[in-house]
Amino acid sequence: MNTSEFRRRGKEMVDYVANYMEGIEGRQVYPDVEPGYLRPLIPAAAPEEPDTFEDIINDVEKIIMPGVTHWHSPYFFAYFPTASSYPAMLADMLCGAIGCIGFSWAASPACTELETVMMDWLGKMLELPKSFLAEKAGEGGGVIQGSASEATLVALLAARTKVIHRLQAASPELTQAAIMEKLVAYSSDQAHSSVERAGLIGGVKLKAIPSDGNFAMRASALQEALERDKAAGLIPFFVVATLGTTTCCSFDNLLEVGPICNKEDMWLHVDAAYAGSAFICPEFRHLLNGVEFADSFNFNPHKWLLVNFDCSAMWSRQLVRMLRLKKTCLVSAVVRRS
Repeated sequence: MNTSEFRRRGKEMVDYVANYMEGIEGRQVYPDVEPGYLRPLIPAAAPEEPDTFEDIINDVEKIIMPGVTHWHSPYFFAYFPTASSYPAMLADMLCGAIGCIGFSWAASPACTELETVMMDWLGKMLELPKSFLAEKAGEGGGVIQGSASEATLVALLAARTKVIHRLQAASPELTQAAIMEKLVAYSSDQAHSSVERAGLIGGVKLKAIPSDGNFAMRASALQEALERDKAAGLIPFFVVATLGTTTCCSFDNLLEVGPICNKEDMWLHVDAAYAGSAFICPEFRHLLNGVEFADSFNFNPHKWLLVNFDCSAMWSRQLVRMLRLKKTCLVSAVVRRS
């Protein structure tokens, strides 16, 4: 495909997408197909000669679309929405054309700096504490993650590394393995399954705190679990509080849980994947009260803010420290390999 054909096919694709969006309510929202329907309809091996653009679009419409669940249909109510919009689609097209990866400033200065500035914009819209922002060259800042699941794992790993460094500084004879077998994290019994998965990947115990009658984690239940585990010789180090649970959109009580985490020197991560977008509205911002106690905060713009998947916004008041921990881990890995 040369530049001339790209211009022509690009216009055709825009028309196809626009027609799809305009007529989506006329499509069957959930496909009437059986598992394995697709394999008999497509070749067993990749073609040795390219298909025409017309053939590909025809296959999409006749073979792929009948098996698509149309998440943007007005009749789709199964899950939280994954947002999209025409501006977001065009932005994705530009990103694909530039094709840079912003894993460091040198890899793409504009990409790295734009992410930092936009995360500050979004943080200000939520009225997050200034310690979560990067504009004052402090310790905090925001980074885009792929999902809230990823953000929870990143926070847990940062908290785990932090507590291991702290304990080894006080007792150099302690090994990482000896510390990790005693670490314990907590979340509400209403927390998303990704929180439990983060514990499994991070190699630490995760305990579910019984929620109250409003399906919220409260101070009394958390404190009871902490005292019991400390008496058993365990080391509490990490708490996940959920604002807008998957099951019923309940809210853990940050104003109660936060001070306990600060007192016990435990990392508090706030998972607001679903409800976080609403905090931009002044009438819902009170649901964010207590976020000043958090070490990290996350929500998903790709749910309510009309941004294509994947875009999960994560802030930490200790972002610079997290990056230092990452650098330390990388250096340690290089030393071990050499």
